[in-house]
Amino acid sequence: MASFNLAVIKGDGIGPEIVDEALKVLEAIGEKYDHKFNFTEVAAGGCAIDCCGQCLPKETVDICKASDSVILGAVGGPKWDNVPGDQRPERALLGLRENLGLYANLRPAIIHNALSDASPIKKEIVGDSLDILIVRELTGGIYFGDRGYRDGKYGTEAYDTEAYSEMEIRRIAKVAFEAAMSRDKRLTSVDKANVLESSRFWRKTIIDMAKEYPEVTLDHMYVDNAAMQLVRNPKHFDVIVTSNIFGDILSDEASQITGSIGMLPSASIGEGAFGMYEPIHGSAPDIAGQNIANPIATILSMAMMLRYTFKLDDEANAIEAAVTKVLNDGFRTADIATKGVQAIGTKQMGELIIKALN
Repeated sequence: MASFNLAVIKGDGIGPEIVDEALKVLEAIGEKYDHKFNFTEVAAGGCAIDCCGQCLPKETVDICKASDSVILGAVGGPKWDNVPGDQRPERALLGLRENLGLYANLRPAIIHNALSDASPIKKEIVGDSLDILIVRELTGGIYFGDRGYRDGKYGTEAYDTEAYSEMEIRRIAKVAFEAAMSRDKRLTSVDKANVLESSRFWRKTIIDMAKEYPEVTLDHMYVDNAAMQLVRNPKHFDVIVTSNIFGDILSDEASQITGSIGMLPSASIGEGAFGMYEPIHGSAPDIAGQNIANPIATILSMAMMLRYTFKLDDEANAIEAAVTKVLNDGFRTADIATKGVQAIGTKQMGELIIKALN
């Protein structure tokens, strides 16, 4: 029996509800495939501020580092709007990424056939399904560069610095090329090389890395064109690799193309495939505790964990197939329910997915 130690950050708002269903799915996978998942719950975000006086306690970081992987629900909410900026719940996310060395964010944008009508893009453009993987560099670039204030020509000015080393670009490129090799062997690198020196270096390094992956078809696209093509011709893309700030923007755009943000998982991974897995949506405090939140994004994040960190493809495929079956059978939570469809609750959706697993 394989055993895995997982740090669990349920977080704020709907976080505890959706994580609880995801943990039940993992336990069902353990029973089916003879694995043991050991969960250690730790605090981060708003709940950590309430209990510990800080958004990311050292104990949380230490336990996460000692675990095989990390599961995260969602953090934040209006309750903590007046907390100082460096201690806001969302700062816990940056702290976790930095302390755990999570330099690659993998965010799939998938339209399930059963939900194809939910996309705001015309059906003749997206078809019955869509599957794009965005690989975003997560611990470098303008979000982590030098910043501050200085005296300028027109008075005080603020600045933020975009900088990338060859090492940072090569390691994120490796993740993207490897992902492309496991999919359709197509990779689009997004930059702004017509303007930015950092982007010119990014492109040069990506081109050099491509020599190691001759089977992958590589193309390049400026970020403004990529934003346009995502809504004009999304099927052009299979895997996209890009910088921290561009990936932040494009991955949110891609999530809206699917029409169902409650369906989309994500993975943040580092060396040795260690990862933190979470849904892309927020804490939705307005619906917390009402048993109406959609747990599917969190459950699909568990499939990503099994695939990317633990190399358990059969188990990951089983979760994804179970989700697909439940959707094909017509079951919907409130966020994806169409007119005339009776919405089911968070717990019932989890139960149906477990039933489909078995």
